[in-house]
Amino acid sequence: MSKVTLTTTLPLPATTACALAYTPELFEYLVHPFLSTPNLELPQHLEPGMAGSARLWWFGIIPAWHHHLRLIEMSPTEIRTEEWGGSVRTWNHRLTFEPLTDTSCRYTDEIEIDDGVLGFGTRAFAQLMFRWRHRRWRALARVLAGGALELRPAG
Repeated sequence: MSKVTLTTTLPLPATTACALAYTPELFEYLVHPFLSTPNLELPQHLEPGMAGSARLWWFGIIPAWHHHLRLIEMSPTEIRTEEWGGSVRTWNHRLTFEPLTDTSCRYTDEIEIDDGVLGFGTRAFAQLMFRWRHRRWRALARVLAGGALELRPAG
């Protein structure tokens, strides 16, 4: 098993950032344009034990592997999932949102990977994808913190 971790500061309250992280729309935004999950369907109410899967697509046009996810733990400031798919047997993902002030938090992506013989390639992919995700997170958080967008519950 190997571990990849990346931390960044977001200008959003920890509970607000974590609530956003529960939405499929945020995932799509964070991994665009490299990956997409056009057929991802999740229930409106998420709870531990919930599972889902979807085919990932490279650049929205090249089919990749089926990715599977099980929600293990959720709190106002933490999400833990067990994921797997393709050549990756284990992708245990932990997202934490640690309050720094009333209006900012420290966001950490941490994954534990069991990737078999593709170890180096999978770790390199994870590091690059996390850097991209964190860059997109910071950009979105700045817009939201500036009040340019209004957060509304789905439905």
